[in-house]
Amino acid sequence: MKPILLSTAYFAPVHFYTRYLHHAEVYIEQYENFTKQTYRNRCLILGGNGPISLVIPVVKGRGPKILLKDLQISYDENWQRNHWQTIVSAYNSSPFFEYYQDELYPFFESKTKYLLDYNQQIHEQLCDFFEIENKIRLTEDFEKVPENTFNLRDGISPKLKHNPDIAFQPQTYTQVFSDKYGFLPNLSILDLLFNEGPNAYTILLQSLQSE
Repeated sequence: MKPILLSTAYFAPVHFYTRYLHHAEVYIEQYENFTKQTYRNRCLILGGNGPISLVIPVVKGRGPKILLKDLQISYDENWQRNHWQTIVSAYNSSPFFEYYQDELYPFFESKTKYLLDYNQQIHEQLCDFFEIENKIRLTEDFEKVPENTFNLRDGISPKLKHNPDIAFQPQTYTQVFSDKYGFLPNLSILDLLFNEGPNAYTILLQSLQSE
């Protein structure tokens, strides 16, 4: 498929990685102004009381706008401990949590300065889990969308009521609390990994219909 342009994401949703696997070239936007209430600094998991949004606090600049590449993570509160404890509580009974936890825990211990760098480090680890290449390239200019590129940088967002990417059709899988909530699509990639393990790769491939 032609190249695709995406926004950075914290433990990105299934939609992100479905598209990632289907495109030979993947660009991440680094020159956009930071937007609140998006997957750039949050992920959505499923706990015993329903969906949980885990949000990374960021350092607020003096001006109203700050470029994504310059956005710093705030450590004024111990959000890493809270996120990890919440993840453990939600998924410690899932089939593959123990398989991945040792590689994931360091992300909730070490302190990375910039959000973009942090998300990229997480992505590299996820690529190792899937045994795939880290093919992400960062944009060189906000207005200069690479030629012949599918622009989806604002198309994967918790704010959207309707999915603009009709080719994305998330495949169902058994979630920890399926008996309570049924299947909830497009949660964080963590939900898919912990519940399906190596089979997550196949589910991602099957979640995009031919265009």
